[in-house]
Amino acid sequence: MLEQSLIPPNMGLRTVIQHLDTNDPKIGLVVDDRRILLGTVTDGDIRRAILRGLALDAPVTEVMNPRPRVLPFGQDRGEILVYLQHQKLKHLPIVDFANRAVDLITLDELLLPSIRDNWVVVMAGGKGMRLRPLTENTPKPMLDVGGRPILETIVRRCIAAGFNKFFMSVNYQADVIKDHFGDGGSLGATIEYLQEEEPLGTAGPLSLLPDIGAAPIVVMNGDILTKVDPGQVVAYHQDNGAMATMAVREYEIQVPYGVIDLNNNQISNIREKPVERYFINAGIYALDPAATKHLPAGGAFDMPNLFDRLRTAGHKTLAYPIREYWMDIGQMDDYQRANIEFAEIF
Repeated sequence: MLEQSLIPPNMGLRTVIQHLDTNDPKIGLVVDDRRILLGTVTDGDIRRAILRGLALDAPVTEVMNPRPRVLPFGQDRGEILVYLQHQKLKHLPIVDFANRAVDLITLDELLLPSIRDNWVVVMAGGKGMRLRPLTENTPKPMLDVGGRPILETIVRRCIAAGFNKFFMSVNYQADVIKDHFGDGGSLGATIEYLQEEEPLGTAGPLSLLPDIGAAPIVVMNGDILTKVDPGQVVAYHQDNGAMATMAVREYEIQVPYGVIDLNNNQISNIREKPVERYFINAGIYALDPAATKHLPAGGAFDMPNLFDRLRTAGHKTLAYPIREYWMDIGQMDDYQRANIEFAEIF
């Protein structure tokens, strides 16, 4: 939908009219060669331009709306729907932090949820040693947060986004997971299992996948609570022609001391208790199935290693910055905090 809506700024109105007549939705996103959003154009914009006597060979920049309403990518679909209905809009461009067009959301799309062909692979084989004794008889993804297992919240949120086909990689206490979910029918989904005979890391279980077609797959760690819409991650991945996309989150650390910058043993700068900012791996990915061909034949293998292999092989690997609620439940403090926040967030 996004690709067919993009219009270069030098396109003439006559061509724009043909473009809008042959595409749906009836809106054009005027972008430069870097996909920076310059404006939007609709049939109404063109009609008003014709009424004021503008020639049909004029560039679209003469009629476009240079200040369209937009939303940053990463917004929850429910929040987008409320915004569209409140503003009485039928469609809305989604932009990234550089104002590049990354998606085009329509009201019809949100009101009529579509079932996606993409498989979701949830990595649920970990032992959760740092959460002992809670995980002595329960796999970490099955720990109760907010009245249900973490893994069930992940699955339900994916289903709400249109995904209904799942693989779960299982190892430690696998029967606990299988007994809870079965074949997924009770949730209106299809669930199959990838049995790890030994721990295979965060990417190794992908080597157990059967042929699942050409649609990108979503891969998620099974110990994450988040409001990230996996559908938007997939859309970003496809629109940008990536082989692999990793969701990343900004992480801040304040150094509790004054930091001294040196240049040849001379003090060049003093920064008092600076805040360092980094992007960290959020444990959510979109991958083309062909990416799994870069996995080793057997043994444990982690997702950062797969991204390194893909990048070295010349494939496009992208970061998808997220700003929604996200928590990796890896330690007891995280688990306790998640239980406190669950009702408010979800």
